Amino acid sequence: MLAILYAIGMFVAALFKSRSRLEAENVFLRYQLTLALRQKPPRMRLRGTDRALLVWMVRLWPSLLDAVHVVQPETILRWHRAGVRAFWRWRSRNRAGRPRIDRELRELIRRMSMENSLWGASRIHGELLKLGYEVAQSTVFVPQSPERLRGHTSPVKHERVREARRIAVNLARLPELLMAQPHWR
Repeated sequence: MLAILYAIGMFVAALFKSRSRLEAENVFLRYQLTLALRQKPPRMRLRGTDRALLVWMVRLWPSLLDAVHVVQPETILRWHRAGVRAFWRWRSRNRAGRPRIDRELRELIRRMSMENSLWGASRIHGELLKLGYEVAQSTVFVPQSPERLRGHTSPVKHERVREARRIAVNLARLPELLMAQPHWR
């Protein structure tokens, strides 16, 4: 970060220098670079800030790709592509879908549905709102499991089942009743 600030400061200072002074400084810096490249290790290690500065400068002045000696011009372009790729990967990360609910809230919903087997999702949702939990009704899913329904059905439902059985039995006996009646001509 400090190197970037230093480079920007030097750039601003260079705006106020004379042209001959800038040319001399440029020749001097190129000579130093030539000396450094003569004694360089097999592979130069650049920090992320160095890479960002080189990419930024080439992005502003594309003609600088011709003057690059420290690294290959393709390398700078590869760094730029990697930066763009990382940016868009970050921007399009998977944030979609329903937000997760806490384990405590899930357990509370399960407990409420087991203890109050006649309550549906809308009733449990209303009770959760009264308790101060801000969740959507679609979040409160109450499964109709056999454990939940065992022994906890309403008397009206029992009566309907009994009536349906009676009708089914009577319909099953209908052919017998029709065959037992005498045929009148």
